[in-house]
Amino acid sequence: MPQPALLAHDLVRTLGGKRVLDGVSLTASPGHRIGLIGENGVGKSTLLRLLAGEDEPDAGRVTRPADLGYLHQEMPFDAASTIADVLDDALREAREDLAELEFLSAELARATEGSPGHAALLDAYGRRLERAQEKEAWDADRRAALVLDGLGLGAVGHDRTLSSLSGGQRGRLALAALLVRRPSALLLDEPTNHLDDSGAAFLEEQVRELPGAVLLASHDRAFLDAVCTDVIDLDPAVDGPVRHGGNYSAYLSEKRAERERWERRYAEEQEEIEALRYSAGVTAHAVAPHRERPDNEKMGYGHRSGRVQKQISRRVRNAARRLEELERTQVARPPQALRFRRTALAVRSEEGTLTELRDVRVPGRLAVDHLEVSATERLLVTGGNGTGKSTLLAVLAGRLTAQGDVRRRRGLTVGMLAQDTVFDRPERTVRDTYELTLGAARAEAVPLAALGLMHEADLDKPVGHLSVGQRRRLALALLVARPPALLLLDEPTNHLSPRLCDELEEALGPGPGAIVVASHDRWLRRRWQGREIRLGPAGAPRRRRSPRG
Repeated sequence: MPQPALLAHDLVRTLGGKRVLDGVSLTASPGHRIGLIGENGVGKSTLLRLLAGEDEPDAGRVTRPADLGYLHQEMPFDAASTIADVLDDALREAREDLAELEFLSAELARATEGSPGHAALLDAYGRRLERAQEKEAWDADRRAALVLDGLGLGAVGHDRTLSSLSGGQRGRLALAALLVRRPSALLLDEPTNHLDDSGAAFLEEQVRELPGAVLLASHDRAFLDAVCTDVIDLDPAVDGPVRHGGNYSAYLSEKRAERERWERRYAEEQEEIEALRYSAGVTAHAVAPHRERPDNEKMGYGHRSGRVQKQISRRVRNAARRLEELERTQVARPPQALRFRRTALAVRSEEGTLTELRDVRVPGRLAVDHLEVSATERLLVTGGNGTGKSTLLAVLAGRLTAQGDVRRRRGLTVGMLAQDTVFDRPERTVRDTYELTLGAARAEAVPLAALGLMHEADLDKPVGHLSVGQRRRLALALLVARPPALLLLDEPTNHLSPRLCDELEEALGPGPGAIVVASHDRWLRRRWQGREIRLGPAGAPRRRRSPRG
């Protein structure tokens, strides 16, 4: 039974008066794993919702398999449902297939060959058998246990209700349910957000083994590189969204070359337009009927005036026609991409220790025997889910009281980017939030637009209307506009575009002040140049790594 393709044709979607998607078409064939790339707000999640049928396009159409799977931000179960309920639903199709095969087998055993209905029974049995084989129905229960274990849920009791699970656990359970189902096409929106290294590696393996089409939106550059066979770039391009063959690394190389071609083509066209305007204007002036002629031109003017006039007039017409054509078909100016401006993320302070923890405990969440953060520290905190990375940052920030000895330098200024970004006044605009938080003088001294974290068009939006990534960039802007002596960043690359992640990582390098980062981002960790501690169970530091030489 051939796997069906997922098709979209000329999708248009307008949200809040802005056309988010404008004529997007794609074909996702079985075996293709397509990554959606682009800045926050370009329509990655919107496109997935349209493909899933969760939202309707203003124009265009979608053809989707009947058993398409979509990773919801919130699970379609009430809070009182248990893990067992979710698994039963995920296994329902496999169990139905096995039950139907058993029924058809019994019917075939009773029917004699050539009897009425025998051929139909054979056909029905064959189709159900093929479907069960594709879905690996006989292996479904074992696969369910394997998937739960691979996503870090193997030790969680199946009688636990969804309301008793953390947000990360609920997200992983939703992902597990989809992998157990093995739908004909799968849509994933930021699937690695709640996964540690082992969970991400497990998901990569599972996704690569799926026979159907997969479309995914993700900021996880390592994940995109590991699973994608194609990448669709939804950022503005000269000819609209571009599909690149290959993984994320191949896309990066082609993207740079594509941008250079666009900029070069635009510059060449603008240069030609200016030359044509000048040529047409000057030449037209030269053949003006009442133009006064110099004396040296008057002698022979009568003999050749008609011929010269025709030649010049022809050049004027040709230049005007070419100018009109170029102005009508000229390439759009490449939009100014968001580029995080290199700036000091933290301010210089007197050498020495800024903060020190000794025998610090947060029961069930964190255990640190000794940790010092110096005035120029670059410290990376890693570890699996639940090992206390966020808890450690909260203790360092003074937001969480812990048992033990916590010392901070007197007058130490601390700034923290938390994983969850919430603004008290969601009705306020981005511009007003920035100015009122910092004060008019500081906001004027460090303009928000100059930081390269927000588009000018978004500054007058209410913060409650921003995407998760946009709110996070605004929170980061508020921190770097008034940099502290100690900057704490909890998963700073979550919800940022790959390009902004690269630029932020560069800014985290050597400089004034101290920066502590908690992250599971594999790309960030591979390039980290500072010290690293890895938290084990209950937050105990298990390993320290010195800066690379």
